[in-house]
Amino acid sequence: MHTKHTPNIKHTLNIGILAHVDAGKTSLTERLLFETGAIDRLGSVDAGDTQTDTGAIERQRGITVRSAVASFAVGTTQINLIDTPGHADFVAEVERVLGVLDGAVLVLSAVEGVQAHTRVLMRTLRELRLPVVLFVNKIDRRGARGDDLLADVRRKLAPHLVPMTAVRDLGTPSASALPYAWDADPAFRDRVAEALAETDDALLARVVDGPFPSVDELRTALAEQVSAGRVHPVYCGSARSGQGVSALIDGLTDLLPPALTGNGPEPAATPPQGTVFAVEHAASGKKTAYLRLFSGTLAARQRVTLHRNRPDGTRLAHTGQITSLHIVGRPGNNANSLDATRHLTAGEIGKITGLAEVRVGDRLSDPAGRDDGPRPPHFRAPTLRTLVRPRDAAPGAASRLHAALQRLAEQDPFIHASAEPDGATSVLLYGEVQKEILAATLVNDFGIEAVFEPSRTVCLERPRGTAEAHEEIGRRAPSPSGFWATVGLRVEPTARNAGIAFRYETELGALPHAFHVAIEETVHTALRTGPHGWAVTDCTVTLTRSGFVGPLSTAGDFRGLTPVVLARALAHAGTRVYEPCHAFDVDIPLDTLPAVTSCLAALGATIEETAGGMSSWLVKGVIPAGRVRAAELRLPALTHGEALWWSRPSGDRPIGQAAGAPRSTE
Repeated sequence: MHTKHTPNIKHTLNIGILAHVDAGKTSLTERLLFETGAIDRLGSVDAGDTQTDTGAIERQRGITVRSAVASFAVGTTQINLIDTPGHADFVAEVERVLGVLDGAVLVLSAVEGVQAHTRVLMRTLRELRLPVVLFVNKIDRRGARGDDLLADVRRKLAPHLVPMTAVRDLGTPSASALPYAWDADPAFRDRVAEALAETDDALLARVVDGPFPSVDELRTALAEQVSAGRVHPVYCGSARSGQGVSALIDGLTDLLPPALTGNGPEPAATPPQGTVFAVEHAASGKKTAYLRLFSGTLAARQRVTLHRNRPDGTRLAHTGQITSLHIVGRPGNNANSLDATRHLTAGEIGKITGLAEVRVGDRLSDPAGRDDGPRPPHFRAPTLRTLVRPRDAAPGAASRLHAALQRLAEQDPFIHASAEPDGATSVLLYGEVQKEILAATLVNDFGIEAVFEPSRTVCLERPRGTAEAHEEIGRRAPSPSGFWATVGLRVEPTARNAGIAFRYETELGALPHAFHVAIEETVHTALRTGPHGWAVTDCTVTLTRSGFVGPLSTAGDFRGLTPVVLARALAHAGTRVYEPCHAFDVDIPLDTLPAVTSCLAALGATIEETAGGMSSWLVKGVIPAGRVRAAELRLPALTHGEALWWSRPSGDRPIGQAAGAPRSTE
């Protein structure tokens, strides 16, 4: 056991714990804290008393919903552990964490093995070239697998593995995991050298022709290749018994690159840059933001500028003053006993209060808006939308519900809560479990019982062609629609993923500034609902005509007339509805190919490739995002429970005019 102490910290590591649901990552986090002396009693997921699952919903359901940070020290290295949700419905929470990590521990179950969401996580981690350490948990459970599991991992997750522990009595309560000895085990050294030589030609030459690398050279080469994300060490053990966890801790400190070396703050001239990856709300409404700093320094009472990208592509900046700063893992440092001389330095995580406007995803940069920090990765955007209404129809209930959902959107911007004209609130979702969690959170945290409509796939519209429309005021009369304003707009399609652009062919001085603002803002608002009911994107809207009557025209006239003219232009141009799609591949047993391909075709999938045929078939294709869940539910019965499904966003494709209506997932 690594004993608890308060060392002179020289290195910081921010490590994410990731896994498919129920692989044991929260239990592993608890065991890591216990083994290093950060806590003196082990909590349990079943008992609801773990360090990182602190929310009432998490304790009741035994699943992680929000990311949580805990820290411990090993020697001169401080490790900040970020426990993340394992359920695919909360992948957005994982996305925010990946952008602030120095490395990751991917947890697998020795019984269930490689699961669907595990593949999604590993592919993303490898694309980011993040160092990944694998931990095979539950070696003491009946049905635990050894060599055949490693073969699956090599085939389905990553080809270049280095097993670091030997397992005895696998699948029994007395299972143990012992680290291989570098000095006393020549066979282990040979296996490490061979694994590293697969990705290093110079080392391959040494292995084949000599001189054979020394132990120190192999250790150094292993750390370099792990840091580069080319090779992945594998540790086996049990979070329940603690077997293999000590070896994992040594591996984290020996093989992963630290985020920060040295104690002193960076030069004051370096602007602070960082990312807010979590926000907590106290019962009083006070916000606490978790921020990973990438450069510069931060201190209490410092004024900072945060930037946020809006859904329409514009950027919002807000400035505030830090009122308290808790540096995660710093002994004796907390929000109530602040040492003002201590700074948050690059590589560290701070808990910050005082920023009233802060939301998850906000990025810290200098006042000029320069921001060179790492960008977070992108999992798929939510593809489901639902309308939420209060069960109680009393006056003010809808407003209270909307305010509560807006507050939850500060913690999870992807739900994108927005008010609808009929008083309901629209939210975006990844899946039905997320909907259940939202409903329970509204009851537990806000005392609001809500009714959720059936989820529907989120489609979008793009203009088919270019068209114009206009409406003008008369000399002494308003426009035909009754507004004292002249507005002419042209709509034209642009390239895929270009978003929305607004341009002027009129002179900017032809209208008062407030009228220009009213037109542009209204265009962006009106494009949220196109002719078929979906948001319109990938187009340029140009103001071609404008006019007003000095004492009579108001900004309200332009806000009223603009959507009328824009709707006409869109009607003339025509729009086509597109549904989001996923690229998929599914590994299935040999005898199930006909049944699987028939099922996928019935769900609207396009089969693009079928490969394999020796031990299994690998089927690849594209499927509407709204049918992914149905495929995941049907495949186990068709494949004796052996299907291995993976999918991720792959753009969109047009659907027929009759299919333009919202599609239910039920």
